[in-house]
Amino acid sequence: MNLEKFVTNFKQTNPITAQIIAHIHKEGGTAVLVGGAVRDLLVGQPTKDLDIEIYGLEPNQLVTILRKYGVVQQIGKAFGVYKLLGVDIDWSLPRTDSAGRRPDVQINPNLDFMSAFRRRDLTINAMGINLKTGEIIDPFNGRRDLQEKVLRYVDRDLFVEDPLRFYRVMQFVGRFEMEPDHDLNQLCREMDIKDVSKERIEQEFNKLFLKSRFPSLGLRWLRKIGRLQQFLPELYDTIGVLQNPEWHPEGDVFEHSCQALDAAARQVYVDDQEKLIMMWAALCHDLGKVKTTRLVNGVLRSTGHAPAGVPLAKSLLGRLTNHHDLIKTVTKLVRYHMEPGQFIRTQVGLVAYKKLAIDLYPQTLMFLAKLALADRAGRQAGDQSEKIFNELTFAQDPELQKFIDSAKQAGVWEQMEPPILQGRDLLDLVKPGPKLGKMLQSAYLIQLEEGIVDKAILKNKITRLYR
Repeated sequence: MNLEKFVTNFKQTNPITAQIIAHIHKEGGTAVLVGGAVRDLLVGQPTKDLDIEIYGLEPNQLVTILRKYGVVQQIGKAFGVYKLLGVDIDWSLPRTDSAGRRPDVQINPNLDFMSAFRRRDLTINAMGINLKTGEIIDPFNGRRDLQEKVLRYVDRDLFVEDPLRFYRVMQFVGRFEMEPDHDLNQLCREMDIKDVSKERIEQEFNKLFLKSRFPSLGLRWLRKIGRLQQFLPELYDTIGVLQNPEWHPEGDVFEHSCQALDAAARQVYVDDQEKLIMMWAALCHDLGKVKTTRLVNGVLRSTGHAPAGVPLAKSLLGRLTNHHDLIKTVTKLVRYHMEPGQFIRTQVGLVAYKKLAIDLYPQTLMFLAKLALADRAGRQAGDQSEKIFNELTFAQDPELQKFIDSAKQAGVWEQMEPPILQGRDLLDLVKPGPKLGKMLQSAYLIQLEEGIVDKAILKNKITRLYR
């Protein structure tokens, strides 16, 4: 990567920022792009979070410069971080952090780069780009570790004082497909991480799921260092739960769940929320096999594992998120994830598709089919170390296409069939109350089963039924 070219392009595409940087340099300071932005640039990934650290200027000098270009917001007085309204960049001053739960923060504009970067968590995040010269600043060999795909801590004592860093390692393992070295693994096996809030933990899992080609790598790492049971006991319990090799040549339920999660990451989604729902559903869909797997006449069977997985999925998700809508949606998908295959094998009628669409609401049969596709793709036998990344589409599963065709024929592929009759249509027959609700339920069932599309015909039928 040509860093001088990057600096030139950066200044051209960020004219206001370029003016501020030039002003800083004119006053004798040095602007350095630091942290994750440098890492992302070196691996060719897009970056949104820009942090620029200013050396050689006192806090009041930096604020005076920034105020010439807009309204200045101070993010944390103790940490020397400022924002300029309308410019999505953190402007900060170099500092040192002491060890301890409440570190003593010392802002020092004259720090050398090694001392300033020592407070960073990992060597791949402890790099900078001098925006005056275009040179890379790499006192801890982060660029080498990035190339060798090795994660190392910068300072052991400072690392262990921030338990969130444990979860950052987890998502970096999946996101950058890197392996922690022996010392970092050993530290993560032992460090105390009980004080991290549920919200912060959820954010790191979200990054793992949204930004990784193979998010299972983060979960496999938790297993490797002996902490999977602590965080995801329901998933841990799937280790060693065998499956019928005719349908699951990949091995136990844990391996299948990991492969299904990776397969879900290969699909296309409308937005991040939709993807998160699918990722959690893929991970949790077979948790019920722990409770239901039996050897029947020499064959491994897991009859009823879909409904048995619902309380386990609720338990797992309940420890990691407060988003009840997410939990409700994921558990619905877990409950009905076997239906596409069963519908295909038993050749059910179109009414069954319509009723399933109601059960899944507000999710759709299209979403359930995506889960079924991930489930079916997560059955790869043999060594998974050489994975091939490609987008997963319905075209790769002709059998599942039958479910899709029937759902479309039933008119419920992307939404459930709307009821023809509303409560207001029956108020001339009955007052609001329980009876009205029963009449509407009956009318909707008749509509689905008989394929009625005319409101007058349906109202006549329900009137005769309840007169």
